[in-house]
Amino acid sequence: MIGYVTLGTNNLERAVAFYDELLATIGATRFLETEQFIAWSRSPEEAGISVTKPFDGKPATVGNGVMVAIMLHSPDEVDAFYHKALELGAICEGPAGPRGELEGFYAGYFRDLDGNKLNAFYLDMPTA
Repeated sequence: MIGYVTLGTNNLERAVAFYDELLATIGATRFLETEQFIAWSRSPEEAGISVTKPFDGKPATVGNGVMVAIMLHSPDEVDAFYHKALELGAICEGPAGPRGELEGFYAGYFRDLDGNKLNAFYLDMPTA
């Protein structure tokens, strides 16, 4: 249902360098690009993530309670992605690991260079 999610940035060049390197670790590449907007995805059948300078020309701000969750294929992939984000300058919002009441839910939380909150997660859902 979701095609892509957009995050605002006040420094497009810095944000693009961060996401180019981070998203490459999970096989995502650019699929849309203008002077103001860049979007990445792993394939045309998957949702993407983008960064943009705000259209209205005002500073980008972070939404309270807003978070982008990136679904990965294993806890090891979550760990690698989360640690790469921190290596690139992201700030920890909760280390990668199992999460409380949701059995099989493994996630790591961080804020990107503009303060946008993201989560890398793996969900091992039991089959019926």
